[in-house]
Amino acid sequence: MRSILIVSVLALAACSVKEDDPTAAASETPVAAPSAPAIPAQTPVTARQVDEENDTYDFSYSYPASAGAIPALKAILDAELEKSRRDLKTEAEEGKKLAKESGFPFNPYSYSVEWKVVTDLPAWLSLSTLVGTYSGGAHPNYVFDTVLWDRIAGKRRNPVDLFTSKAALTAAIRAPFCKELDRQRANKRQGEELGGISEFSECIDPLEQTIILGSSNGKAFDRIGVLVAPYSAGPYAEGDYEVTLPVTQKVLDAVRPEFKPTFVTG
Repeated sequence: MRSILIVSVLALAACSVKEDDPTAAASETPVAAPSAPAIPAQTPVTARQVDEENDTYDFSYSYPASAGAIPALKAILDAELEKSRRDLKTEAEEGKKLAKESGFPFNPYSYSVEWKVVTDLPAWLSLSTLVGTYSGGAHPNYVFDTVLWDRIAGKRRNPVDLFTSKAALTAAIRAPFCKELDRQRANKRQGEELGGISEFSECIDPLEQTIILGSSNGKAFDRIGVLVAPYSAGPYAEGDYEVTLPVTQKVLDAVRPEFKPTFVTG
């Protein structure tokens, strides 16, 4: 898993808005999702994609056909899309006005989300995204987010809610998570010192990061991903960390009884 946190004063003619067809007009008609067979995760089909760029902001938001095929989930993502675009437009216009009043150069703000399929199971759809933002400053920032859709209940769930408690899941994955995080840190740093920043050498709480559920067999969850945004485990220059752990018996023991059939050891 590779990527793991998170608005226009020009006339409409100055904006560039496009959907799946790059030659389409500035309408936002989503592409109908195929009914069957289910679209594999690697298939580059988009249910909806909106790109809007002008001198004030750059906005991009997309989700795959497997998400667009679920009306309730589609409604949630469409609402998030519109809210994110409105917020970006408002913030960018305010930032541009302030920059002009202060005599500072203005760089367009940006916001980007690209939801991708992690796992598409008969009863579950697991998505993840990197949320990229820029609102002035030295560099853009980004965080991770996830959607776990319960097809049976017809609602979005927090992956952690499938377990008996945060403490139980932490106890099951902390040791292997810390070991793998340290291995990745050592590989990135190649012996370089961090100037005495001790927190970037200590382990972090995996449950404070973005947790995603994955599957290698297409039938049940057998792995857990921990997506760590910049600054959480190291300096910005190191980027993010992505730790993938197998579902072990300890993890299975921490799953709530009603969800145990959803998991298998990896």
